[in-house]
Amino acid sequence: MPLTRTVSALVALLFAFMIVVLGGWYFTLAFGVIVFLGQREIFQLVQAKGILPAAKITLCVSQLLIIFAHISPDWANAVLPLGGTFICFYLLFQPKFASIADVAASILGLFYGGYLPSYWIRLRDLGAFGSLPLGGFWPQLPLEGQSLPVGLTATLLAFACICAADIGAYLIGRSFGKTPLSGISPKKTVEGAVFGMFASISVGITGAVLLAWPLWPLSGGALGALIGISSLLGDLTESLMKRDAGVKDSGQLIPGHGGILDRTDSYVFTAPIVYYFVTWLLPSLPG
Repeated sequence: MPLTRTVSALVALLFAFMIVVLGGWYFTLAFGVIVFLGQREIFQLVQAKGILPAAKITLCVSQLLIIFAHISPDWANAVLPLGGTFICFYLLFQPKFASIADVAASILGLFYGGYLPSYWIRLRDLGAFGSLPLGGFWPQLPLEGQSLPVGLTATLLAFACICAADIGAYLIGRSFGKTPLSGISPKKTVEGAVFGMFASISVGITGAVLLAWPLWPLSGGALGALIGISSLLGDLTESLMKRDAGVKDSGQLIPGHGGILDRTDSYVFTAPIVYYFVTWLLPSLPG
């Protein structure tokens, strides 16, 4: 990998690790900035098609979603329909009549770019406790015998599965891939996707063993498989938007990597899946 791309990846990885461990308002506010930048890229893609979404209003509503996801998830659930209604109302009373595409792109930005990512905040907040200001947490070394927040371990495991799936698919697809996976993203191959799935499942099982999950081969493997599928779908969805807009990258914010969406697309659909897996499915398994 080129030096610029490698350095950018390491800096992003360190930043992500720091904010995930800290949690609290540190994670919430940092994630709000990421969501804001990602949504701007979404609206730039749709504007390249001549679509005029309610970008500013949607950006503001999405920040409320992020804040309420930390304060009270039930409030965040209420912000989605109420915010969507307000956005449609706003578009109806513009000097120029809004099109179906304008309304659809606005709601897409709210749901895809704001609501789904807010589940990472809900996940990180599970079992949260903090010793730092603003609800921040930092583990004391050594870690033996120390209880870590459930949300911290689950979020780190999910991130590790996504990274394993992305890296595995990239390395094997580039070296051995021959069978195209989809015309949406010509560089992706079946071989890469299969190995990426295997890598995600392997990390999921390893994490389940370390965290002493019930039925660890089943629970860890299922989580890894779900993350492998959802991260691939997220990647293909963003590729579809870029292809439709006629651009190679969603932006140029990250040197050597493109935009925020190019680095976070695999995380969008994964967030709610991991959250409900940890809160609904995992507790129902026999210990």
